[in-house]
Amino acid sequence: MSQSDKPIATNIDRRGFLKTGMAAAIGSAAVGSAAIADDASSNTPQIPSRTFGKTGVKLPILGFGGAALPKHWGNPLSTEDRVKLVRYAVDQGVRYFDTAGNYMESETILGEGLQGIRDKVFLVTKVETTDPAKVRGAVESSLKKLRTDRLDAVLIHGTPGLEQMNHQQAMKIHAELAKLRDQGVTRFIGFSAHSYFDKALALINTGGFDLCMLSHGFFLRGYNQVFSNRMLKLREACIAAAHQRGMGIVAMKVVGAGVLGAWSKYIVPGFDGKRLQRLPAAAIRFALGDERVHMLNVGMRLRRDIDANIETLSGNVKCTPDDRALLAEYMAKARQSDAIKKMKVD
Repeated sequence: MSQSDKPIATNIDRRGFLKTGMAAAIGSAAVGSAAIADDASSNTPQIPSRTFGKTGVKLPILGFGGAALPKHWGNPLSTEDRVKLVRYAVDQGVRYFDTAGNYMESETILGEGLQGIRDKVFLVTKVETTDPAKVRGAVESSLKKLRTDRLDAVLIHGTPGLEQMNHQQAMKIHAELAKLRDQGVTRFIGFSAHSYFDKALALINTGGFDLCMLSHGFFLRGYNQVFSNRMLKLREACIAAAHQRGMGIVAMKVVGAGVLGAWSKYIVPGFDGKRLQRLPAAAIRFALGDERVHMLNVGMRLRRDIDANIETLSGNVKCTPDDRALLAEYMAKARQSDAIKKMKVD
């Protein structure tokens, strides 16, 4: 899995190391599963597919993370080329597209890029508001930017969103999303969680959600923190409970928002360059080792990122002992870096 390796010194990614100054990070109800999963170009390697939990939709397991599209978070491309990047991803067989209301121009670029091919993709956005009265307006704003009249899923955003609420407050947001689902505005309802897995577990146990997106990778990080043993146990409880309920499970932070990808050579200077190039593929194979995970939501800023990810996924996706050894060796050194040391423990 490759991500752009050019550091954007003037851009601070909110999913990166905010306190260190280092830039990081890195269809409608009538649409059938086959139409979403199997309409890729016959000239490209095939991305493996998994049925997305109880949604029943079969999707290629590589998702396009829309947080990689904003200029402010490090995307070096022009608006026109970012629109073409979205189109290219679809042409290569990517079908799951994730964005959010606060991802700056991400929704607008996706809306333009998916014009005329909306029915080929599973389109997801998020709401950040903690005020139930503002949910409808937030979703309507996203629909306008995305140039569509319906969404495949709307998530309660992790942060801002779930992190700033208790689970009872989050269920009030859920109630408003349920109204929109009943009106055909969205097919499914979910939530995302960078950490705060205690709240996430409470939401899962309500039985009211179709999918969830959780930080899940070799590097145990969320938004701007590393997980405590308590949070690790709670995350495992989340995955187990979501799996038991048949929810679609999406993994984010698979390459640690660039720690195991684009920014690895800056975090651990002097680490063998050829071995660093193997880190992202090792990280994705590690994440796929958990067969309860249905989807990997990955930020891809360039065509070569998409190509490299698909190449990895079209090969042997079993995590090898060499993969694990490489990841462990690198992370042992990375944890000694200032960037990692300054991340809080949740």
